[in-house]
Amino acid sequence: MTSATISYTERLTETVPAVRESINDAAHAAGRNVEEVRLVAVTKGHPFEAVDAALAAGLTDLGENRVAEMEEKVAHYGSESVVWHMIGHIQSRKAGRVAEAAAMVHSVDSLKLARKLSRAAEEGSAPLNVLVQMNTSGEEAKYGFAPEEGYDAVLEMSEMTGLNVRGLMTMAPFDDDEGVLGSTFSGLRKLSERLQSASEQVGPELSMGMTNDLDIAIREGSTIVRIGTALFGERDRK
Repeated sequence: MTSATISYTERLTETVPAVRESINDAAHAAGRNVEEVRLVAVTKGHPFEAVDAALAAGLTDLGENRVAEMEEKVAHYGSESVVWHMIGHIQSRKAGRVAEAAAMVHSVDSLKLARKLSRAAEEGSAPLNVLVQMNTSGEEAKYGFAPEEGYDAVLEMSEMTGLNVRGLMTMAPFDDDEGVLGSTFSGLRKLSERLQSASEQVGPELSMGMTNDLDIAIREGSTIVRIGTALFGERDRK
């Protein structure tokens, strides 16, 4: 066992119970069953040792945001005991690689990308599970559909034979204002409700909430929280 593995293992011994307790407390406060909320451990930017420690700690939903890094980790660990989540922005020319490596894609932010992912998945054995990224915060720097245009886009994607539209994803602004965060998350939930009423082919998953705002996201209906820093610490940004 390497020193890096020991470091990650020791960290997760403390952080995994703490994060799960935070999720449990938030679900309880919202009157929800904690089993409704899935934890995706964001291993992006962390080495294999972090994945080793995560798997040993029982974390099997792992999130990556770079295609090449996900491919390296999938090649090393396989996909039988890990559910790989692509959570980062995807260049459409890399759609085929993503469809092959990921079990779920959280960041489908254009119809062009959706069509390419669908065509790539049609060449495989099963439709690709996807979430459509919405920019419910209205920030110009963020990827994703504006809600008013995203509604029709989601319905169009739900008819693509290579895709299984499991739900929606959003990213909140880096803001301490609970009102702003709550509005961002509730906006996604309300849009999800409208879409599910319009089509049985749109699923109820809501991927929203990270380390600093998971309690508000869970209160507003999140079914998937993406947690990195609170579990693994800061990434090496070299």
